[in-house]
Amino acid sequence: MDFSAITVLCIGDVMLDRFVYGEMERISPEAPVPVLRLGRTREMPGGVGNVANNILSLGGRAILVGLVGADAPGDALRALLGGRPGLTDALVATDARPTICKTRFIAANQQVVRADQESRLPLQPAEATLLRAAIDAHIGAADIVVLSDYAKGTCADPVVAHAIAAARARGIAVFVDPKSRDFARYRGAACITPNARELAQATGLPVDTDAEIESAARAAMAQAGAGAILATRSEKGMALVERDAPTHIVPARAREVFDVSGAGDTVIATLALAAGSGMTLAQAMHVANAAAGVVVGKLGTATVALDEVLAELDAQDHAQGLAAGDMPALLPRARAAEQVARWKAQGLRVGFTNGCFDILHPGHVALLAAARAACDRLVVALNDDASVARLKGPERPINRLEDRARVMAAIRHVDAVVPFHEDTPLDLIRLLLPDVLVKGADYRPDQVVGADVVRQAGGRLVLATLEQGQSTTRTIGRIRAANEATNGTANGDQDA
Repeated sequence: MDFSAITVLCIGDVMLDRFVYGEMERISPEAPVPVLRLGRTREMPGGVGNVANNILSLGGRAILVGLVGADAPGDALRALLGGRPGLTDALVATDARPTICKTRFIAANQQVVRADQESRLPLQPAEATLLRAAIDAHIGAADIVVLSDYAKGTCADPVVAHAIAAARARGIAVFVDPKSRDFARYRGAACITPNARELAQATGLPVDTDAEIESAARAAMAQAGAGAILATRSEKGMALVERDAPTHIVPARAREVFDVSGAGDTVIATLALAAGSGMTLAQAMHVANAAAGVVVGKLGTATVALDEVLAELDAQDHAQGLAAGDMPALLPRARAAEQVARWKAQGLRVGFTNGCFDILHPGHVALLAAARAACDRLVVALNDDASVARLKGPERPINRLEDRARVMAAIRHVDAVVPFHEDTPLDLIRLLLPDVLVKGADYRPDQVVGADVVRQAGGRLVLATLEQGQSTTRTIGRIRAANEATNGTANGDQDA
């Protein structure tokens, strides 16, 4: 997993996050409030600045567009940004408002109070003009756009509409972290990432169960004309709802939570980078879920590094394996998609082959070995029993799907087995998007189902050499011939 070639244009409310650490020793005699003896102070970019910081921490590049005032917090913010390689400072200076500054007072590893410096003045026409100009000046260098709306003024309608229109004109996807209850403001976005509370407020619908989340997300998607809704659900993980695609739900791994400050920034930064690198949204969601799991274990407005995300993905794999007892012989599609996403997030090449594999023979084993040699992890898709019968005739399969899956899962070249009920695995290939698609050399490239899908996604087709004289049909024929010979001998002995 390498994000070094991805540049994200980050637009939104930028702020200075200031953390003042102290010791709480007594209650004030003047009022029933704690007295803090102040110690060290730590400052870092917040809001969309934290999105950019996370992008840099994950190895990507960021262009930062927002408003900054002519004041000491603004100077401190620009000083922090100026030292970051890979970051382009495209901030717009304004005299109409102060730099947003959130000062959190921390004692005993928890916030005691927060003091905010900001203006509630609506975005001024001159500010909107300068922000649009900054977007136009830098969008040509971007691979993907993030709109981080903290409802502090920058993401006013003229700026949001301009950014989305400019991105769509260049074929660039826009990801939105919303604060407005009116998702129609983000019309045309590729993906909107509300938390459960924001989704409920935007739609007026309940969001307690998986089914309710999906219903609310589809309503929000229709309202916004968006391509997808990714709902973050705290300890319940995330839910991705895409138009004309199955819903994906991933749980959060149980861990100690120290601070959720900026977790949404980490999610959208990771999601944008992963999607910009070519992952599907479902795959990108798994990476973002892992990143969120890391960052909530840190105190303050924290960032996450790529090696931490990879370690968390490994831990999730281990936890899931323990919960399931080991990888089951037959994976449902949703779980197969989750597993493939985790493998890809770890930089592993995922291969895919398919077939009936009714009676396993040396030719099958040779094909599987060749397939595994072309990738790091191999997924085998098995036709279900009804599909085999349609393809091979009413007497097939000889072995039921569950039995075929158990045998296939025991082959050392195979890492996952998933069924499909259609006559071809095209829908499954579109869902998993393998890096390598493998079929026997008895096919021509133009005959391989899904080859165009894999190639368009940057993958490749491998046609593996087959062992001559090996087939399930021939095996069945030999069994029948042996049975007939045995029956004939028996009948002859009886006649004799």
